[in-house]
Amino acid sequence: MPSRRVAPSRTLHPHEEQRRHPEAARSTKCFSRIWSYVILTRPLNVLIGGLSIFVGALVTGTIQPLRHVLIACASGSLVAAGANAINDYFDLEIDRRNKPYRPLPAGKITRRQAQVFALALLLLGSVLGAAIGPVPLLVATSTATLLYVYSWRLKRTVLWGNLVVSAATALAFIYGGLAVGRPAAALIPAGFALLFHLGREIIKDVEDMHGDRLEGAMTLPIRHGRRTALMVATAVYALVVVVTPLPYLGGVYDLPYLLVVVAGVDTVVAYVVVQMWRQPDPSTLHRLSELLKADMFVGLVAIYVGR
Repeated sequence: MPSRRVAPSRTLHPHEEQRRHPEAARSTKCFSRIWSYVILTRPLNVLIGGLSIFVGALVTGTIQPLRHVLIACASGSLVAAGANAINDYFDLEIDRRNKPYRPLPAGKITRRQAQVFALALLLLGSVLGAAIGPVPLLVATSTATLLYVYSWRLKRTVLWGNLVVSAATALAFIYGGLAVGRPAAALIPAGFALLFHLGREIIKDVEDMHGDRLEGAMTLPIRHGRRTALMVATAVYALVVVVTPLPYLGGVYDLPYLLVVVAGVDTVVAYVVVQMWRQPDPSTLHRLSELLKADMFVGLVAIYVGR
């Protein structure tokens, strides 16, 4: 008896697959677009910002009223997300060379869409501050404005841009303190955040030298050389290592703080400094910058366990 021939299976072309399953295709496209917007905000940075605000409240000895603390976290996170998005809007040409995988240079979001999205986040984050009080509203609005000006103008200047970003990060802790009416108690972690981020921002400038130079940016390493920039970053992190034990020695934080900060922050900072001098190439500096970003969580843990 003759065997039946089985027709070979045919792989569907993507367009044909979309025609057969239009709803699935639309869902996939929609999710991809939403995810591109999420990536545009740099969610890890946003998470760190929100946690910094919460820790800024926590170290004061209370998180009451909790409603104000949660609003402050949401407000600060939205401002941070908007600032990251508007940064990509202004840095499109630089990112085409330095970070072509980002949503804007990859063509996943248009420049106009990124601008509207960023401004909406900055405005919403600022307005939320009014639910806490007039001073938080002023802080949120001022921070959003400063970060916009940073991306528009100050980022391409010597140190001013680095200082603005570092100050905005430090303000996150003070913002948390304002939410519970005790901003002075958040000054120590704010000072640490200022120094830690200043060093990281300088390292990122060295990493981005090629693209920044092509765009005419006048950052510290471009104006004074890579070696000078690395020396400044080294001095900043040396100061971090010197000052981090002081809250324990002064009786502000307990022994667990000292153990975590020395083992988890100072050791990492020392490693980063050694490696950035050994291999100051863009790929290594990018890896070290990401390591420092992750190490911010350890710093938050150190403050939490030592309060």
